[in-house]
Amino acid sequence: MATGARHTTFSIIGSDVVITGNVAASVDLHVDGKIEGDLKCANLVQGEASEVKGAIVAETAKIAGLVDGSIEAKTLIIHASARITGDVVYETITIENGGKVDGKLSHRRHGAAPAAVKAPPPLEVVENKSVGL
Repeated sequence: MATGARHTTFSIIGSDVVITGNVAASVDLHVDGKIEGDLKCANLVQGEASEVKGAIVAETAKIAGLVDGSIEAKTLIIHASARITGDVVYETITIENGGKVDGKLSHRRHGAAPAAVKAPPPLEVVENKSVGL
């Protein structure tokens, strides 16, 4: 058990869960399911069977599944089973033998401002027209 002021709260997205849309969590997140959208959380642990199709921003990211999008993390760990297609920005990185990254790796100096994530802006309803509902 952890002691001290740090909260140990975390959320789990199970293997049978599919989320379409952006996910934001102020807590640690364990993802075994599929996310089609951008993901922002404190610390991320991605399971081997998990898929994320969108940009990931996290303090620490441990990637073991499929990521189709950019990743920005202070500490990034790419496990042997990971398959990443997209640009990666990190302060420290570990890539296990077998882990694959198809994109540009960019080192960010300690304390530097986070790079802008090239993600689409949130959806905004400009005009709402109901069609036969």
